[in-house]
Amino acid sequence: MSDMQASKIDNARLSSDLVQDLIKERRRDRLWKNVRFLVVVCLILVVLFLSVGKNRPDISGPGDSDKYVSLVRLDGMIGPGEGFSAEQVVPALQEAFADKEAKGVVLDIDSGGGTPVQASIIHDEILKLKKKYNKRVIVVGEDTLASGAYFVAVSADKIYVNPNTVTGSIGVIMEGFGYADIMKKVGIDRRVYASGIHKDRLDPFLPEDKDNIDKVHRLLDEVHESFNQAVLQGRKGKLHGDPVELFSGDFWTGQTALKLGLVDALGNLSDAMQTEFQVTRVKDYSEGKNPLRSLLSKLGMTFQLPLSQAHLRFQEKL
Repeated sequence: MSDMQASKIDNARLSSDLVQDLIKERRRDRLWKNVRFLVVVCLILVVLFLSVGKNRPDISGPGDSDKYVSLVRLDGMIGPGEGFSAEQVVPALQEAFADKEAKGVVLDIDSGGGTPVQASIIHDEILKLKKKYNKRVIVVGEDTLASGAYFVAVSADKIYVNPNTVTGSIGVIMEGFGYADIMKKVGIDRRVYASGIHKDRLDPFLPEDKDNIDKVHRLLDEVHESFNQAVLQGRKGKLHGDPVELFSGDFWTGQTALKLGLVDALGNLSDAMQTEFQVTRVKDYSEGKNPLRSLLSKLGMTFQLPLSQAHLRFQEKL
C-alpha cells in the first residue's frame, strides 16, 4: 500500500470519527434540551399544585375555636391594574362569601379612593353577594377610609373605624394641566385634526372655555349624585349631619364621622370581629393569598385610556 493510499484511508477514518462525534454531540444536546424541558414542566406543575393547595387559606388568629370569619384586606389606590381593582377584588370576595363555615365577612380597608367605576363595581358585587349568601359584612377602616373606599364601605352592614381614621370625602374630582400659555411663549404651533367638533374637548394645549367647563361640571355632578345615592341607601336612617356638609367632599376623623353617622362604631379589626361575630380567628381571602391567581394576574396586561389628560376619580387628596 502506497503512502498516498494510506493517507486517504486515514483521512476517511478521521472524517468518519468526526461525523460520529458530531452525531453523538447533537444527540447529547437534544437529550439535555429534553431534560431541561421536562425539568421546567415539572417545576411549573409543582408550583401550580402548591398554588391550588393554598387556594383555601388556613385559619389563623388567637384561640383554638373552630369558628372564624372570612377576611378580605383592601388597600391602596382603587383602579384598573391595581391590587384594589374589580379584577383582583371580586374573585377574592366571591371566595370569601362562598365559605359556608365562615360566620360572616370582614373587609379591612385602607384607601384614599380611586376611579368611580372600579369602586362602583366592587360596591355592587358586595351587595349582590350579601343577598346571595345571606351573610353579614363588616368594614373596618384603617388609616384612611375616604372617597372611593368609603363608596365601597357603605355596602356593608356596619362600619368600624379608628378615632383617627380619615373618613368621608364624598365627592368626585377631575384634574389635569393646561399648557396653552406655555405654547404661546415657546412659539410652538400645535396642529390637531379631529372628525368631531368635541373630540378635542379638554385638550390641555387649548385655552379653557365655558362650554368645556360646563360639560365637566355636568359630568362630575352626575357621578357625584351616584355616589350620594349609594351613601343614602347604605346609611339609610343613620346619617345625622347636614346633607350639604356630608356630601361636600369634605373629610373628618373617625370620631367625628361617628357623630355624623358616617360610621357605626369606633374600634379595630379584633374589636369588630368579637363584637359582631364573637370570634377571634379569620380565614384570609385577600388577593395575594392565592399564589396561582396572583401569578396569572401578573401575566395579564391592563390598558388605561386617559380622557385627554384629565382623570376622573374618587380620590382623597391630603
